[in-house]
Amino acid sequence: MIEAVHTTGHEPSSPSIPRPTPPPDGDAAPRRVQADLTGVPETALWTLQHRAAEAARPDTVLPDPRAVQLMAELEFPFLERLGATRPWLAQAIALRALAFDGVVREFLAAHPDGTVVALGEGLETQFWRVDNGRARWVTVDLPDPLALRRRVLPHGSRQHLVACDARERRWTAQIDAARGVLVTAQGLLMYLQPAQATRLIGVCAEAFPGGTMVFDTVSRRFSARTRSGTRGLGGHRLPPMPWGMDAAERPQLRTAHPAIVEVCGIPLPAGRGLLGRLAPRLTALPLLRNDCPLLTRLRFDPAPALLPGRPRRPS
Repeated sequence: MIEAVHTTGHEPSSPSIPRPTPPPDGDAAPRRVQADLTGVPETALWTLQHRAAEAARPDTVLPDPRAVQLMAELEFPFLERLGATRPWLAQAIALRALAFDGVVREFLAAHPDGTVVALGEGLETQFWRVDNGRARWVTVDLPDPLALRRRVLPHGSRQHLVACDARERRWTAQIDAARGVLVTAQGLLMYLQPAQATRLIGVCAEAFPGGTMVFDTVSRRFSARTRSGTRGLGGHRLPPMPWGMDAAERPQLRTAHPAIVEVCGIPLPAGRGLLGRLAPRLTALPLLRNDCPLLTRLRFDPAPALLPGRPRRPS
């Protein structure tokens, strides 16, 4: 989630997203899929809208033809519900996705047959950007967004969909961790209560010894704005984001579970223009460091660890 909610009203909109080519005379028009997500799940459509707008540019920072195609196949009042896209914001969303892609590629380089668990994946098309032909991919999401994902995106034998609230521990039992696990949570944890977010981190640390987790967070200031009813650039009301974290608080994540052995920040990659040049250094700029979203990677101890108070499982 990019922490920008105000606009001067003069920013140009992004290039229009291509729509399906009209069929020859006499052929039925292709039927588009109705997307009826609301609330927090609707944010998956907002990020898709911006990612596809950036991908449609000839100078894009994130080639993502699957996202462009998906926008053409969905029936949803994007402009009325979410507003027009802005090129700078579309690039920022794409740079966030690109940073996550980099972590996934690094993981798959070390664990070619590993498992990527994407929590709250929505309509993210990351699999088709980073797949190495061997990895296993597990999407954990609520039933409604998962049902839409199943309808509009092709899923092969190495992809598994789990209908489950990520806050419920039971999804971890469906993950084969034998060849390494990376858990991603892109645009998810900020919508949880602080205690829920840290508990989810602890659950991952316990369930996947030797694993890795990467997620993004918003700042405390931006979290407070969303909880007070701030509207987005398109005029739509943003869902409340209860969990915010500033850069100085990042080391405290170690206290979420004793198995967390490394906490490090992941900078955004460089893009085009002024925003693109500044992106990797945003958290180092004094005027911006407390208003920037953060990307964080955690590494877990290979030795099994337990949440405080949880009895040891029988061997």
